[in-house]
Amino acid sequence: MSTRNRSGLGLAVVCMVASTCAVDNPNGIRTFAANDVQLAVANAAKMACTCKFVMEMDDDFCKAWVKASPDVARYSYDPVAKTVEASAFVSWAAHARMVDEKRGCVLE
Repeated sequence: MSTRNRSGLGLAVVCMVASTCAVDNPNGIRTFAANDVQLAVANAAKMACTCKFVMEMDDDFCKAWVKASPDVARYSYDPVAKTVEASAFVSWAAHARMVDEKRGCVLE
């Protein structure tokens, strides 16, 4: 995959995760309640879930695919429940789960 294609894919992933991290405030305006670390953790949970349970790749591939810079998020799989829990610096956490083959993984 070329660098240009990876950059486009990375941007699409960030936009997708950012849109799932947005929340509605009472005025109906979508705002971001989280910071960059929370976004990195949510991205790690979602991408690790997708890699492992949708793409069905091995642990080494997923570890390299999910790694971000700076690499602050740590994650673990629950293969029975098909979930991923990611965390960073004790204060931030995110959970993703495999819904089905059509919808893939979603952040909880």
